[in-house]
Amino acid sequence: MERPVNSLNNNQLLRTYKKFILPLIVATLWLGSLNAQQKALDSGRKLTLNSIKVTGNQSFNEQTVIAFTGLKEGDRLYIPGERLSSITKKLWDQNLFSDIAFYVTNIEGDLVDLELYIVELPKLNEVTIQGIRKGQKKDIIKDNDLVAGKKITKNLLTTTKNYIKDKFKEDGFYNTQVTISTTPYIDTLGVEVGQNMLINIDKNDRVKVSSITFEGNEALSNGKLRRAMKKVKRRNFLRFWKMSKYTDEFFAEDKANIIKKYKSNGYRDARIVSDTLALNENDDIDLTLNIEEGKRYYFGDIRFIGNSKYTDGQLRQLLGIERGEPYNGILLQERIADDSDPDANDLTNLYQNNGYLAVNINPVEVAVRQDTIDFEIRIIERNEFYFDHITVVGNDKTNDHVIYRELRTRPGQKYSKRNVVRTIRELGQLGYFDAEQLSPNFKFVDENNGLVDLEYSVVERGSSQIELQGGYGGGGFVGTLGLSFNNFSLRNIFNKEAYKPLPMGDGQKLALRAQASSFYQTYSLSLTEPWLGGKKPIQLSTSFSHTIQYLYNFQTREVDKDRRFLITGGSVGLAKRLQWPDDYFQLSQAVSFQHYNLKNYNTGLFTFGDGYSNNLAYTIGLSRNNTATNPIYPTQGSSFSLSAKLTFPYSAFNGVDYDDLRDERDGLEDFLANNPSDVDARERIAEIDQERFNWLEYYKIKFSGDWYTTLVDKLVLRTKTEFGFLGAYNNDRGIPPFERFFVGGDGLGAFSLDGREVIQLRGYPNQSLSDNDGNTIYNKFSLEVRYPITLKQAASIYVLGFVEGGAAYDGFRDYNPFSISRSAGAGLRIFMPAFGLLGIDFGYGFDPILGGNGPNGLETHFIIGQQF
Repeated sequence: MERPVNSLNNNQLLRTYKKFILPLIVATLWLGSLNAQQKALDSGRKLTLNSIKVTGNQSFNEQTVIAFTGLKEGDRLYIPGERLSSITKKLWDQNLFSDIAFYVTNIEGDLVDLELYIVELPKLNEVTIQGIRKGQKKDIIKDNDLVAGKKITKNLLTTTKNYIKDKFKEDGFYNTQVTISTTPYIDTLGVEVGQNMLINIDKNDRVKVSSITFEGNEALSNGKLRRAMKKVKRRNFLRFWKMSKYTDEFFAEDKANIIKKYKSNGYRDARIVSDTLALNENDDIDLTLNIEEGKRYYFGDIRFIGNSKYTDGQLRQLLGIERGEPYNGILLQERIADDSDPDANDLTNLYQNNGYLAVNINPVEVAVRQDTIDFEIRIIERNEFYFDHITVVGNDKTNDHVIYRELRTRPGQKYSKRNVVRTIRELGQLGYFDAEQLSPNFKFVDENNGLVDLEYSVVERGSSQIELQGGYGGGGFVGTLGLSFNNFSLRNIFNKEAYKPLPMGDGQKLALRAQASSFYQTYSLSLTEPWLGGKKPIQLSTSFSHTIQYLYNFQTREVDKDRRFLITGGSVGLAKRLQWPDDYFQLSQAVSFQHYNLKNYNTGLFTFGDGYSNNLAYTIGLSRNNTATNPIYPTQGSSFSLSAKLTFPYSAFNGVDYDDLRDERDGLEDFLANNPSDVDARERIAEIDQERFNWLEYYKIKFSGDWYTTLVDKLVLRTKTEFGFLGAYNNDRGIPPFERFFVGGDGLGAFSLDGREVIQLRGYPNQSLSDNDGNTIYNKFSLEVRYPITLKQAASIYVLGFVEGGAAYDGFRDYNPFSISRSAGAGLRIFMPAFGLLGIDFGYGFDPILGGNGPNGLETHFIIGQQF
């Protein structure tokens, strides 16, 4: 029997059931179950937690995670509900996971099974940065805390990327591109244990300012407005010291500077309507600023309200602004309170220097009549304040009395801001503390009773220095060992317990120095007590030195120890701080003595080879130093000194006819010109010179002045001038061969201690601008621009550029202050407390040395232990 073609056999029916009907039945049952569970969840009733398990990609112990959630079997909770939401938020707050979700796996009756699905954030394994220098890489890793084990979050990637872009924008790389990618890090077992991060940085070219255009300005020219912009400058190859880079921060500052410029010229309502930044075809920036100047205003009536301590006339004189002057809001604010200068001569300081700590002075516009503005200077004086408690903290080595004797503020004194500022300067000038970290702190201010508790915080720094060096100088190898203890304690020198390693803390200065070469040796010792007796700032200085110098042949480099020159000397000096004209002045006096002993030592400088000279001199000096605050890097103030070194006028009392001796000597010189081998004539000349110079007779005048001016930020201009003159009381006796000036070179002291003064003039060899026997007059002028790299306690480093000129002359007949040798160059200074000042200068001499032709050219000078 044939089977009908449209019928299905059993196998076909079974396949149809499995393929279509059974899945439909299962799906129907599953959906029914889901509907039942969803109905249970939607019923709004509490369910009982039957079980909870943790799944997902995570390394935490399951029980630890469950314990952290606070969920446990038997808990009654709504699903969804506030409790699960708060647990989810709590887990997100740990910043450990990239995915968190609760799932219901089963509901039977009111029992519910939960699954907590979490995916742990990957951990950082290592970071690789491409495209920048090694030092910059370290800063990025440190500032963003990109350390192994840190969780890699989207926020970390975003903040790191933005940090890098902003960092290079500050240096003018406005188009910096940053890409960050991560790749799995697989351990030796094939398990992913973290991710490596690759940061690729493309700084592109530095964006520079091509042009700055102003629109709408009529009162102030384009040039004046561009000069008012201190940070953003146009590209200009002549302005090599400042880049024309652009940053948003700099531009914002300079827009404020433009408005200040207008306000200082009377345009109170001036404003920048709009500014446009456009990239040109060279990928540089063109800036356009549209300015609305407004009209010019003038000062009208200025009245003082609330003043009882000072009269209107006194305040008006100090304010220094008259009716009818162009309005200058910047000047007005500076005359009331100049925040840039703590010693400014303004109204606020007038009050605060006389006890009125809490004074409030506020200028208020009270009327505007056409182009005239009337002001009221409203003053709330409040009461006078007095110092109650004065303390110092941070001094671990320096004894309290050394600090307290320098304080200008005392308990019971009327409050004075000037004295607080002066105290900070005095502590900084000591050299025992980090001047950059000195600070006065108001610990307590009692406004009702007018009392102030003030604390000075100091940070000790090393005050002892060691000088250990070797090098070639003066024709041979020179070795130096020097020890300087700038905070020595002489009273504890026999106290064994005070040696740590030496007795320190009393403010005395002890210096020992030894220097030797193949043909000379010199030893020196000095001790300074800055407060003699401990009551007043009277400085006692003592020193002793001894030198042995042998005759040295610079051509053959042979030393003849049978021919020597001995110098032994010492000095005692007193210096006292004056009260008039002000207490920055200091008067110093000293008596010094040197004994020069020559043993068969014939040179061009000394015509008597066997004999001696004595140099007994009195020195008086007047100096003033108000530089602030760091003695290593002063930023303001001035320092000058004027001194006279005088010997006794022996020729006026010893009865010797030096006119006859001079005539006799001149005759012998003429005779020797025709009879150079005559021994008797040479011996007689030596006898005459021995008599002329057995006791040296001279006077020596010197002046030195330094001025420090802050130009911009920490850029400081140092202006310096020097002058020296050596003269004789008796021209027939003549100027001695000692105490002369030698100009040129690094300025470091020469090996001889014959009283010579070595004057620094960079760009020329040492002493190359003076005669072999020195000169009797010199002058020097210099300009030096300095900028600090760091002024931290461990090391102070600054760079400098200089131009200077100077010359030496024999008498006023040859003196011409404008006929000088000129130089220019740059240098570096490093001051470390343990080693003092180190530095290097590269100077170019534009003029020839004595006996030379053409510019001297480039010279390199190493600076060791010289003045700052």
